[in-house]
Amino acid sequence: MLVLSSPSGAGKTTISRALLSSEPNLTMSVSATTRPPRPGEVEGVDYHFISRPEYLRMVNESALLEHAQVFDNFYGTPREPVERALAEGCDVLFDVDWQGTQQLADNARNDLVSIFILPPSIDELERRLQSRAQDSDDVVASRMSKAPDEMSHYSEYDYIVVNSEIKKSVAEVRTILAAERLKRQRLIGLRDFITSMQGN
Repeated sequence: MLVLSSPSGAGKTTISRALLSSEPNLTMSVSATTRPPRPGEVEGVDYHFISRPEYLRMVNESALLEHAQVFDNFYGTPREPVERALAEGCDVLFDVDWQGTQQLADNARNDLVSIFILPPSIDELERRLQSRAQDSDDVVASRMSKAPDEMSHYSEYDYIVVNSEIKKSVAEVRTILAAERLKRQRLIGLRDFITSMQGN
């Protein structure tokens, strides 16, 4: 379970897309939400769109690895598809904030690798948010005001990547992923492989 977190505008989404296009054994975790689909959103691709009673049932049955309320809607990560992907030898990429990462760590610490993406400077973060031209000045100001608190949680993560140059940052995250895949406890079938070579 590979978690990428960052303040908005630090480059997490760009890095995630680059990883998903270059790593065949990596799949994106699809969150569930109680909000209605927006135009163009596809069930099972962008989100799993569920009712509030269904969401509450999943919370009560511990069927969500992490969950949160955002304004009037609820979001969460369904446990079953993640565990199925991991059992099949696939890695799962998560785009969650520090609170979601804490919940994932509580529920699946041994499977979790967390990376916090930092901007090279606060001025560059603001420049990136403004250059996207997706948000109003008020939204940019709101995101900038939240950034210091979000960045204060860096010490809760396994790895830090300062995204000053996107190709370098993608390469660093891929290096982390490659190293974590080679950890002894993550090598599925290793015991049987060793036993076969020992002739037992």
